[in-house]
Amino acid sequence: MKRLLTLLTLFSFVFSVAQELALVRENDLFGYINTSGEYVIQPQYEGAKSFSEGYAAVEKDKMWGYINTKGDWAIEPTYDKVKYFNSGYALILKEDRWRYIDPTGKELEVPSTEKFYDFEEGVAFIRQGDKIGLIGTDGKMVLEPSYDEIKSFRDGYAKVRNGELWGMIDNKGKVVIPVEYEEIGNTWNESGVYGKKGDSFGIIHNGSFNVIDGADKVRNFHGNSGLTYAGKDKMTGFVNSKGEWVIQPIYKKARAFSNGLAPVAENKDWGFINKEGKKVIDFQYKDAEVFSENGLAPVKEKDWGFIDTNGNLIIPMEYDITAGFAFLAGNNDKGFLGEYARLKSKEGWGFFNTKGELLGNKWYQNAEPFVKN
Repeated sequence: MKRLLTLLTLFSFVFSVAQELALVRENDLFGYINTSGEYVIQPQYEGAKSFSEGYAAVEKDKMWGYINTKGDWAIEPTYDKVKYFNSGYALILKEDRWRYIDPTGKELEVPSTEKFYDFEEGVAFIRQGDKIGLIGTDGKMVLEPSYDEIKSFRDGYAKVRNGELWGMIDNKGKVVIPVEYEEIGNTWNESGVYGKKGDSFGIIHNGSFNVIDGADKVRNFHGNSGLTYAGKDKMTGFVNSKGEWVIQPIYKKARAFSNGLAPVAENKDWGFINKEGKKVIDFQYKDAEVFSENGLAPVKEKDWGFIDTNGNLIIPMEYDITAGFAFLAGNNDKGFLGEYARLKSKEGWGFFNTKGELLGNKWYQNAEPFVKN
């Protein structure tokens, strides 16, 4: 019996932390649904935010607090403004003073700063004078203020600037790319980071700056494709970590490879090519986005729909697409974020699965992406 109770407790815990909830608005009130389309928390709030780290900010009587995934108050609504939880802390405003709190409402003591920033990936910016540094979740200094600018962290890395030059650090404050580039990508990738030094664009990889012949623009690497797209003489092609043209710049426009395919534009129409540069899906769309992990990509005629990697239309081209909140979803892909695509029609917002079925056969006034909790 003891073993059974332990297993049931464990199952309940796993279910509670693994469930996904989405913020929706119906009849001017906000509530939360699960991936079955059922209300877990009924619409009852005039203001609300998506869940983050198991807590959602909601408004009651013009004050803000946080609820848990059961809809119970975790922190009573006593704040004027609130932000999302990240790395175990959220920024709140009370009595004209910003501060960090944990899920119990306890305040984190931090060094003096001229401006408060959200935690992200275990660190938060701290500004003293004209310089920015980092603090950790213990409130202590991780990096003394030493940069003119630090951009948002992505997968543990952020671009930094001193004067007119850029480099990159990790969330421990360690320099991973020296501050010596006029321009640099904002996403770390094993295949490299694009940069510009003098008049040359190239790929920064394994400590080397690999110049791309004739390039005048380069984009971030996406996923593990090993290729990114670059511009030359108003045309676009694809390069590798060595800065070599793997697919010559013969396209008007292009986007990243995913699932072995990349959307490219020939004249005014979009299609998809493989890594050998061969056409796989005909040039027939007014616009196209990259494939999601589930193998579906948004394509557009007048409106947007979704195709699979064989070019079969799975969701008719009748909707608007959106990327939602990238920092919650963990990527910038439009359309599908996880199991569902958040789409808009004349009837409102809804969620579609990979079979093209509308979740719960229902539309909402507003809807935000599902978030794992």
